[in-house]
Amino acid sequence: MGLPWIGETMDFYQAQRRNRLFEEFVQPRIAKYGNIFKTRLMGSPTVVVNGADANRFFLSNEFKLVISSWPSASVQLMGKDSITEKQGEAHRCLRGVIATTFSFAGLETIVPKICSSVQLHLDKHWHGHDMVSLYRMTKILTFNIVFECLLGMDVEQGMLATFERVLEGVFAPPFSFPGSSFSKAKKARQEIEKMLVEVVRKKRKDMEGGLEVGEQDGMLLSQLVAELIQGEIREEEVIDNVVLLVFAAHDTTSFAIAMTFKMLAHHPNCYSLLLQEHVGIKNNKRAGENLTLEDTKKMKYTWQVLLWTTYGTHYNAEYFRDPLSFDPTRFEEAVPPYVYLPFGGGPRVCAGYQLAKLNILVFVHFLVTRFNWSLLYPEEPITMDPLPFPSLGMPIQISPKLS
Repeated sequence: MGLPWIGETMDFYQAQRRNRLFEEFVQPRIAKYGNIFKTRLMGSPTVVVNGADANRFFLSNEFKLVISSWPSASVQLMGKDSITEKQGEAHRCLRGVIATTFSFAGLETIVPKICSSVQLHLDKHWHGHDMVSLYRMTKILTFNIVFECLLGMDVEQGMLATFERVLEGVFAPPFSFPGSSFSKAKKARQEIEKMLVEVVRKKRKDMEGGLEVGEQDGMLLSQLVAELIQGEIREEEVIDNVVLLVFAAHDTTSFAIAMTFKMLAHHPNCYSLLLQEHVGIKNNKRAGENLTLEDTKKMKYTWQVLLWTTYGTHYNAEYFRDPLSFDPTRFEEAVPPYVYLPFGGGPRVCAGYQLAKLNILVFVHFLVTRFNWSLLYPEEPITMDPLPFPSLGMPIQISPKLS
């Protein structure tokens, strides 16, 4: 278990920063001790479990034999009233509200909005440029999509920077001394909360006064405020779950997009298949016609590529042939239960993964059909601090395609 108190924390962090947590930390210990091993991380005795049986045990026993929890800093910054902190019936109630937005009807409403946001973003930030930071641009885009398409809010200058200050403290030690990452994050969180309280109270007033159609518009914020008006949830729960949504949809989606293009750049044959898929969809649309939910269902190969980017979750050679090789077609056939869980499972399965899927598929479609692109630094390393990101922002060279 390593040194007293500190344990194997340094080895863990070093592997994490190189984005080789499985290869350099987990895999060697599995080889030595088996799928279950003990260690000590960040001052706490820790048991690491691997495999489908372990996944099945933990995910099927949530709220029964096990309870998920987050670090103290995460709870304070995301909010103690977010869905991640809810248990049992309180969790089911909030999850039900969120699920309504991501129902089939809700997703059909969201797709045209995402299309508009993506095309406006490309026109504003990509058109007329020969180089952009893919990772940075997708962070701006996903942030805008959450606010505009799910919350019905305009993104004002400085909002993204404020949210990113909070994210920098989510996994930091919860020390509030001046200048610390956590202290800066708490201050930014207070700014966000003040802004959101004003927005929520205005929306409640408008909905109660009949000035807005409310939950019928499909916006998640409207769904939450409708529940607030009915007395089903409290204002603090609305605020905390909006904050959580922004963070859950922000960095993870941006990184998935960046990794998708990194792998496609290294595997031109795969990119040819993906491009062919999107050109076929485009050719069946009239000029100016938006994508539909049905169109995104045709992007099967693209989704397989995206599934591969969660590569730390499908390394088991027992289920995946040559698991370390880039092979999106491994997902053509159904994977056995609890073997591959890129979005979690059980009651805690990611509530917004369908939104992330649509964000990525729509963005990929418009990028590859509107632009030629290439990586400026094909071997750019991926680092983690604490979430993974391209160390140089993944700059790409772009040029518009001729119609």
